[in-house]
Amino acid sequence: MNKLAKARKTAEKYFTDPVISLLARTRVTPNTLTWIGFLLAVVTAVFAATGHMLVAGLLILFGGYFDMMDGSLARRTGKVTLFGGVLDSTLDRLSEGVLLLGLLYWFAGQGSIIGIMLVGITLLSSLVVSYIRAKAEIVKVECLEGLFTRPERVIVLAIGLLINQLEIALGIIAVFSIFTVGQRLYHVGHRLKEIK
Repeated sequence: MNKLAKARKTAEKYFTDPVISLLARTRVTPNTLTWIGFLLAVVTAVFAATGHMLVAGLLILFGGYFDMMDGSLARRTGKVTLFGGVLDSTLDRLSEGVLLLGLLYWFAGQGSIIGIMLVGITLLSSLVVSYIRAKAEIVKVECLEGLFTRPERVIVLAIGLLINQLEIALGIIAVFSIFTVGQRLYHVGHRLKEIK
């Protein structure tokens, strides 16, 4: 695991541990948290699509918190399952997609061709970042490499929503996601050569 991935894990643990300790004593399941995070993403997308960017920015941060907690709760309570992992990964992709579709709707209403293009590039590049990791795991290569993974994308997008600078935020996400695609491809290629 690289230094950046370790830093992400440490930050996640620091922010989620107090709440996880409480949730572990309840009947709340990790999959319940996963679904709550997805439903929050849908609500966030509606606010973004209707131009309520400040509310959308706050909601995306709140939803991101749920996204961090489901895996932590599963590990703490010994409820890690293969299906839970698949559900989490699937709903993460759908959450990101539905939010970007909300922004696409808003940009279309504004007649912003640049905004529409940035949403498209961001959607494709962010999905490919996750796809490379999934494919790498199939061939038994751990792939946590990358400067811009989901947490970084969520934070930058939230800031863009909060300060109403969406085109800049999407541009940053698009550029660094494309860079991360290159990083991950290089890493996987290098590791596969070592294995051979």
